[in-house]
Amino acid sequence: MTSETRGLLGCVALLGFAVVGCGSSLAPPFDTLPDSNLTAFRLQNYEPPAQAAAPAATGATAQPGAIPGIPPEIMQWAQQGAAGLQQFLPPGLIPPNLLPGATPGAAAPAAVPTPVAENVPRFPNRPDGFRILSQTPVIDEGLKEELAEILGDEDNFSDQHASCMYAELGLSFSAGSPQTNDVLVSFSCNQVAAAGGFAWPHPSVGMKPETVSKLADVAGRLFPPGT
Repeated sequence: MTSETRGLLGCVALLGFAVVGCGSSLAPPFDTLPDSNLTAFRLQNYEPPAQAAAPAATGATAQPGAIPGIPPEIMQWAQQGAAGLQQFLPPGLIPPNLLPGATPGAAAPAAVPTPVAENVPRFPNRPDGFRILSQTPVIDEGLKEELAEILGDEDNFSDQHASCMYAELGLSFSAGSPQTNDVLVSFSCNQVAAAGGFAWPHPSVGMKPETVSKLADVAGRLFPPGT
């Protein structure tokens, strides 16, 4: 083998390493998210059953600050400031005077909301899906890149999460095909889930504290308070 041939093969090998090094390390399908059509959904994380509107006649004393029928994970999340995402609390679910920074003297509702009609839009689009409160197409390339980097990196997730799934945020994206990849994000339960179109690619579904902060920042830009 001539020195010229060895030199050429060495250059090809280096080029191959360079290509591999520049390749995407994001887990599929999130590696396609930056170039996909993406829609974000603000979801109602919990719908109280009808019987929750009436106080339970068991004689048991409720814990201080608790509201009958509302999961403790949502109450804890709300009272801790909802991770800066108060706009994701279901309207009227938590009495205002129980929330940090609420106006003193605000009247608490007499009962938690009754279930919504079954003909409301839901995410994902099935009867057991979460009620859609608002939605927005995500056009900003930077936001799509951020979401891809957060959700596509297994280092952003851990085994620490609650056993519930009360989702406040939904994401649906596809790269030129009718099949969508649907994702649920539950800040109150500190976990994410694949809701359709793919299997969750990482071994863990719990969000690390820095992951919560990153997703909360993106979600706040997608759905600013008051929208």
